Formats: sequence, C-alpha cells, structure tokens
Amino acid sequence: MKLEAAPTTDFSDEQKRYLEGFMSGMQVGRVGRAFAAGGAPAAGAPAEPTGPDAAAIKAQDKLTAAGKKLVDQEKFKREMHPFDAYERLKDQARNNANPTPADNFRWRYYGIFWVAPAQTSYMARLRIPNGILKHWQMAGLADIAESCGGGYTHVTTRANFQIREIEPKNAVTLIEGIQDIGLCSRGAGADNIRNVTGTPTAGIDPQELLDTRPYAREWHYHILNDRSLFGLPRKFNVAFDGAGKIAALEETNDIAFTAVEVKDGFGVEGGIWFRLGLGGITGHKDFAKYSGIVVRPEDATAVADAIVRVFVEHGDRTNRNKARLKYVLDIMGHDGFLKLVEERLKKPFARVPAEALASRPLSDRMAHVGVHKQKQAGLNWVGVALPVGKLTCEQMRGLAKIAQDLGDGDIRLTVWQNLLISGVRDESIALVSAAVEKIGLATQVSNVRAGLIACTGNAGCKFAASDTKRHAAAIGDWCDERINLDTPLNIHLTGCHHSCAQHYISDIGLIAAKVPGASEDDQVEGYHLFTGGGFGPDADIGQEVFHDVKSEDVPKTVEALLKAYLANRTSPEETFLTFSRRHDGEALRKLAEAEVAA
Repeated sequence: MKLEAAPTTDFSDEQKRYLEGFMSGMQVGRVGRAFAAGGAPAAGAPAEPTGPDAAAIKAQDKLTAAGKKLVDQEKFKREMHPFDAYERLKDQARNNANPTPADNFRWRYYGIFWVAPAQTSYMARLRIPNGILKHWQMAGLADIAESCGGGYTHVTTRANFQIREIEPKNAVTLIEGIQDIGLCSRGAGADNIRNVTGTPTAGIDPQELLDTRPYAREWHYHILNDRSLFGLPRKFNVAFDGAGKIAALEETNDIAFTAVEVKDGFGVEGGIWFRLGLGGITGHKDFAKYSGIVVRPEDATAVADAIVRVFVEHGDRTNRNKARLKYVLDIMGHDGFLKLVEERLKKPFARVPAEALASRPLSDRMAHVGVHKQKQAGLNWVGVALPVGKLTCEQMRGLAKIAQDLGDGDIRLTVWQNLLISGVRDESIALVSAAVEKIGLATQVSNVRAGLIACTGNAGCKFAASDTKRHAAAIGDWCDERINLDTPLNIHLTGCHHSCAQHYISDIGLIAAKVPGASEDDQVEGYHLFTGGGFGPDADIGQEVFHDVKSEDVPKTVEALLKAYLANRTSPEETFLTFSRRHDGEALRKLAEAEVAA
C-alpha cells in the first residue's frame, strides 16, 4: 500500500496532519500484524530480504519470529525508509507543516529534530569529521543559521554544531544549504552513526602519537556512502584519540580508538597502534572496556565496520532503553561479541598485554583555552571560550575572518563546547586575542568558566527538566566573583538521563530534576549534584553528594563545595578530583555546609 498525502482541500492543516498520522498508523499496524504472523513476506515480495537494508530487516524478522514486538521506530523504518521519503519532507516544507510522529523520527536521518514542545521548530545537527571545518564553511553556516534558524548556533559535546529554531518551511533549504558548503547533516540523528570525533589538535599537537584526521575522515565517508550502515538498533558513537593535549573522551563512545605505542618484543610489530575499546555510554555509567586488542590504524575502518554490522544483527529492536551496544555486550559478553567480529573480519585480533604499551602523554585540562605552541615552529593554536557553547552569527563570521586572516583557515571544535583557531603566528597572538575580545568572546577565562559545560536544557529540549545553560551561566557569574580557583575544574550540567553533558564524568556534575518547592505539591527546577567523576586515566563515575537542590541554590552550593576544597585540601597540589574522592558524599556535604555556616 502506497501512502498518499492527505487531501489538500476541505481540511485544515491540523486535520491534514491528523489524517496523515492516522494513515501512517494504519500502515504500521499492517506491518506489525505481518510481523506477528512470523515475519512472512507480503504477497509478491521476495522470500529473502535484499538490498542495503536487508541485514536490518532480517534482524527485525528474527525478533518478531520469536514472538517479540518491535518498537515503533523500527516499524517506521520498515514502513517507509527515511532516505526514500525526501519528497515527502519537501512537501511538508512547501506547506510549512509540522511532522507526524513517524516523520519526526524519519527526518532525523537528515539531521533535523522536531523539538516541540520546548520549541515548535526543528533543531539540526551536522557531520564534521574530527570537528574541523574551514573558515568559509563557518561563515556559510552563520548565513544558514541566520536565514533558516534562530540566528545562533551551539557547539556541542561531540565537537559539532547545532542550529535551532528552524521552521518546517526552511528545513529543506537548510539541509541543502549545508551540503552547498561542503558539509552535511545526513545520519546525524536517529539510529545512525553520529558525528565522528577526534583529537581537536590533530596534526599540530607536539605530543600526539597519531594524527587522527585521516582516520576520522575515512570512517566518515565510509558511513556516508554505504546505506547499509544506517538504521542501526540505536545510535552509535565512534571516536579517535591521538594522545594530544586535549582529550577527545573516546572512552565514552561505543567504539574507542585510542592511539598507543606498542613496544617491541610482544608478538606484534612495535610502533603506533590503536587500542580498541567497546561499549562506552557514561549516561548509563559505563566506559568503553579495553581487552588487550590493538588495531593497525589503517585497519580502523574495517574493524569499526565489522563491529557495527554485528551490532546490526544482534542489537535489541524491542526496547529503546536497552538497545545500545553496551547491552549487547552485557548479554553476549565481550569475548562472545568479539568472536563474531573476528569471524566477520576473517582473522583474529592482535592482542598484547598491558606491559606492552608505553605510557601515553597526559592531556592538559586547560589546553582548549588560551595560547598553546604547535609542533610547527612559530605557530600556535588559540582556544576560544564560548559562553556554554553559544555563538551568534556575527561572532561566527568574526571568528571565520580571524581564522582566515590570522590563522591557517581552520576552525577546530572540541568536545568541551569551545573551539580553536590554529596556525596563528607568534607575532599575531596579541592581535587574535584582541579580535576575539572585540566580538564578545575571550581566550582567557577562569578555571570555573573554562570547564563549564551544559546541554541545551529545557529552553530547547523536551526531555530536559531544567534550563541548564542559564543555570550554568549563573554558576560562572556567582563563583567568579567569590572564588579564585587555582586548579582546572569541570562542572557539567545535563538536563535529563540521556546525559548529553556527561555529568557523571565531571569533577562536579549536575543532572536536572523536578525538586520540592515551597510546598509538598510544588515542583520546581533543580538538580542532583555529583562529585568525583573523571575521564582518561582518571575515568570513574561520580558519587551523589546533594539531592534535590533548587536551581536558585545551585551556585551557592557549588561555591560552598569549592571553598570546602580550598580550605581542606592536603596541599595546593591536591586536585579537586583527588580531594572529592577521598571523602564520601556525607563527608563532602558536611564540609560544604560548614563553609555556608562560617
């Protein structure tokens, strides 16, 4: 049955959308009943699925044949694949029509997300491999955000851009405009492999073991040009870390490729390899697990491809909350999963003991802000701090001009919600800093502001329980006036359990919640506060210290914790992370409360 658009006469726009959704639901029901009958093909259909979507269809059929029920998103894919529905999206744009629930899911394959009721508009995410774009692409994005969106962008924790407040009528113009400037948004949402991250200082970092750009780029184009790598059981993240000064947080990804130096004498050729980690998803309190496997950098794409295809076959399509790679690994065990990957690769993995790996260079927690020497003589990268990731279009154009005139033309986004201008000559540093300040940004900020990260919050996301960006800014304003912190610190605010701001791995992490207000029946915006989270060599999940803190009280609570740290640390060299980990939650609360009472 072919879905036709709702009639264009006699009905209001709201009625048309209802009828469209009703017909979509009828078709989904038909598909579901066919599945319930054991996945038997419809009359005239081939007995065996073929084409690029065959593996996903077979995985669906296997589940329904076992008597399980697919989630709606899987039915939406089966009913009408998003990449077969572009004309439908164009029709909705012509009519400035809001998407049906099914189409809201489908259009995420093009990188646009309907975010009502937070905003009655789309949000767009891009694909920028390794987070690096050219100055003219930055300027082009500013024009697109201004003409199609709300006149601003957000830099995200996947070294990416979000454009917001996109009316339905502008959706296609935006998607095609992004492609016009050599970028894309294809597969940036839904059950696909998301933006590929890498070390932001790749190719310019004096301590890096490996330039991650070619590997991120190869994987990026491998995904884009193979439709069978779309329509996974759930979203999928891959990151490459080359051991540069700025951490890429690869261990928080489904696949982590971590550059390491393998010593001679351990059964494999000595040199630089990727150490393979699997199953990172810190919102579910798990980092990627490493098992001694090392991968030649030139084989990274083939290995990632095999891992994804095993995930396609075995991932859960009946429960969205248990559909990520972590849960496949929990059920099958890492060894069982890796055996299937080896079978697909038709060769065993290379494995080495821990003692075969040389010590990796440590990251610098402040290398993403300020001026830092590149490996190229006389050149520097300059880290620009953004107010919790937000940029106006004028600031974007200004940064593009600075990169063009005073840098090497590249803009490098980081997972710390800021960006770098690279290739700045020694004699141009002062001019770059002055130009950045002139557009309302800064290259030097306090330790509190440098590590302040926030997701979109309920101002633009329906899942969030609090206005995270506004509350993060309030923390910075309050603490900067009252505390002179002499050590790097990360404070992450996330709006919901999806943990886009990764609150569990922060020195101080806050997850939004509705908390008791003036009365038992009153619910207000607030947070639960954690401390002691870390990443890299310090990777661990934070412990809860405060529960149900009203948003208005959060800045004072953070201030009290930081004052307790400064007053009770063993020495100026003791970091907040070490301090918070040598106390349990109750002890930290008492120390903070003592500072309030003082």
